[in-house]
Amino acid sequence: MRLVEAIYQLNPSIITIRGDVAYDANEQVVSYDLAAAEALVAANAYKDQRATAYPTIQEQLDMQYWDGVNGTTIWADTVASVKSENPKP
Repeated sequence: MRLVEAIYQLNPSIITIRGDVAYDANEQVVSYDLAAAEALVAANAYKDQRATAYPTIQEQLDMQYWDGVNGTTIWADTVASVKSENPKP
C-alpha cells in the first residue's frame, strides 16, 4: 500500500492530493493525519513483501500438481516459508 492510498482510505472525503495538500469535491482543503497514514502503510507492508516473495501462480499450481503425484508438501512448505519470513505485524 502506498502512502497516498492510505490517506484516501483513512479520509473518504478527500478527492485529490496535490503535493502535500488534500482537497475534497468542492476543492476545499482537507486536513489529514499523516502519522496515521504512515502507520497504515507500515501495518500493510507485509502484504507487498509476501506478494513479491511468493512463486508465480503457475509455479504454485505446478508444485501442487507434483505434490499430489509424489505425495510431497513442497507447495505448503514454500507458502509457509514466505509467511514466516514476512509475518503480519
